[in-house]
Amino acid sequence: MAIDVVGVTQLNRALEGMVASLNTATRSATAQASHLLEREIKKTLATSSHPRGTPTPSNPGEPPSLVTGTLRRSITVKGPVPLGIGRWEAQVGPTAVYGRVQELGGVTGRGGATELPARPYVHPSFAKLAASGALTSLYHSAWRAAIARH
Repeated sequence: MAIDVVGVTQLNRALEGMVASLNTATRSATAQASHLLEREIKKTLATSSHPRGTPTPSNPGEPPSLVTGTLRRSITVKGPVPLGIGRWEAQVGPTAVYGRVQELGGVTGRGGATELPARPYVHPSFAKLAASGALTSLYHSAWRAAIARH
């Protein structure tokens, strides 16, 4: 039985091209998904507001109310960065120093004088997008288009 070296070489090139195309599609989908999450978090942070110096109307477990907009403006996207072939990671979240304690709750203030209840805004935003199928749809569309090109 003879091996068709030309055929094997062509197949390898085609598969390498498809892998490269899928890798690019995954990077693009990760970038789109991270910016979609950024927008959703910012939308979540705009659900209620109150004037500076007045008590927050948001209950523990609800997103923090908008006062100055600093937390909302601090939501940024880093990446995507490669983790290996076909694996990409992006980080979406706040840069404001109090962003984490708002999300998770905890002790804050001078000498830990204040116990702040969790007022999550990142996780509920992600959960909403995941439940809607929007994130999955981004990846499926990108991969279908990459495969169709080959």
